[in-house]
Amino acid sequence: MRFLPVNLNALLVELDDLDQTLALLASLRREPIAGIEELVPAARTLLVQFRPTVQSFASLVDAIAQRDVSAAAERSGTLIEIPVRYDGEDLAEVALMLGITPEEVVRRHTGSEYTVAFTGFAPGFGYLAGGHPGLDVPRRSTPRTRIPAGAVALAGTFSGVYPQASPGGWQIIGTTPLAMWDMDRDPPALLQPGWRVRFVDIASKDIAQGAGGTQAAAAKSPETPVPSGPALQVLATGLQTLFQDLGRHGQAGQGVSASGAMDQAACRAANRLAGNPATAACLETVGGGLRLQSRGDTVVAVTGAAGPLTLTAADGRAWPAARWQPLALADGDVLHIGEPAAGLRSYVAVRGGFAVQPVLGSCATDTLARVGPPAPVPGDLLALSPAARGAFVGLPELPPEDLPTLQSDVVLDVVPGPRTDWFTPEGVALLSAQRWQVTPQSNRIGLRLAGAEPLARAVTHELPSEGTATGAIQVPPSGQPVLFLADHPLTGGYPVIACVAPHHLDRAGQIPVGAWVRFNPIRAFEPVTRS
Repeated sequence: MRFLPVNLNALLVELDDLDQTLALLASLRREPIAGIEELVPAARTLLVQFRPTVQSFASLVDAIAQRDVSAAAERSGTLIEIPVRYDGEDLAEVALMLGITPEEVVRRHTGSEYTVAFTGFAPGFGYLAGGHPGLDVPRRSTPRTRIPAGAVALAGTFSGVYPQASPGGWQIIGTTPLAMWDMDRDPPALLQPGWRVRFVDIASKDIAQGAGGTQAAAAKSPETPVPSGPALQVLATGLQTLFQDLGRHGQAGQGVSASGAMDQAACRAANRLAGNPATAACLETVGGGLRLQSRGDTVVAVTGAAGPLTLTAADGRAWPAARWQPLALADGDVLHIGEPAAGLRSYVAVRGGFAVQPVLGSCATDTLARVGPPAPVPGDLLALSPAARGAFVGLPELPPEDLPTLQSDVVLDVVPGPRTDWFTPEGVALLSAQRWQVTPQSNRIGLRLAGAEPLARAVTHELPSEGTATGAIQVPPSGQPVLFLADHPLTGGYPVIACVAPHHLDRAGQIPVGAWVRFNPIRAFEPVTRS
């Protein structure tokens, strides 16, 4: 085993093959190690997220190294049949690459049984292993910007089905009407790690659609309750306003990442000031422009970015209000969040909390996975929950003094790894030596960065997909890094040169487009090899 640092609270275990990875995963699930919070298996690696207060990196390495990874993983008794129309636009090209006919591609694909090795990329996307050994094709050299939901595809020796329309680089050989992800199903993901899968040619067999439903069912969200008491009416949402809380943890088995507030400390503070539990949902809004009108008497708190906050009474009188303290709103008062002078995202909490229905145990809205409550739109009336008995409104708090701005470089501490050694020494040095500018293509999924010189790789072959942590700095072939944020995919196929340290993740979530970033490595890259 080889243990690679990912962050101060995560490590990557590198193994010889998929069988060893699944054996280690099974062992850790059967006999858990104290402090491990999440396991994300991939082709030849296992991402382990842990609590440093319970286990140190060294003690966790010692404990995992003692596990036996030679035993074959037990095969599940669950078999899922997936009907396929073999009409994919890459079918002929795949056949040509393999030197066989399209009919032979179909025969090989339907003639072998697969196992769901791991999940990632998107909710319900299972990486299926164990098919015909002759079906081994590379990803497309240029990924498509859009692959339709239900596309059946190949990459390397894996097969998979895209659960929703998304970009992707796999070779499409067909389509299925079966939904891989359906919120009306329990669990929503049709494919679970360890389950067996067989593909069936629709042309050769009359197949009912079955319990999986259609792809259209995948995006359903619970309805927001109609308010019967005090509420906040949305007059305008600005660039983007979403419900967020502290995240959706423990769903990696379905390919669902934690998501949650980009600035967790600000979200917690807003709830604290409003007298709510830290886990309550807030409104996260980007830039300025959010306008909320109080229906009945309410108490709100605004934290996060620094900028103007205005209250306008029903009679038209307006006055500036302060962030980071409770604000009492009378019926008809309008709260307006202005353009930030520092930072990017503001958080609005209301006493009692928003009465929004959780999805998979959380009110976080994951923009990549399309999981979570629907985004508020102008005209919505947001219902509030009653304040808990004994809850009290918090005292004013001091805002952070180091919010990112366009005027000064934003310094982020980083932990080198797990794939620092995939880059040349010059590339590793360049990561921290030059400034990186945040491009307009940035969002909750990640910050796309541009530097004067790209990061050069020493290892150029394709990296098997592996788990990625929030804060991972992934480097695609362009050499221009992408800093993964709250809504990033669970797995990725490009090497990660370093990861933003946990104590600077909130700062990263507040960086505006156009700002300049510098990375500060806080320790050396030190992989550990154990027999």
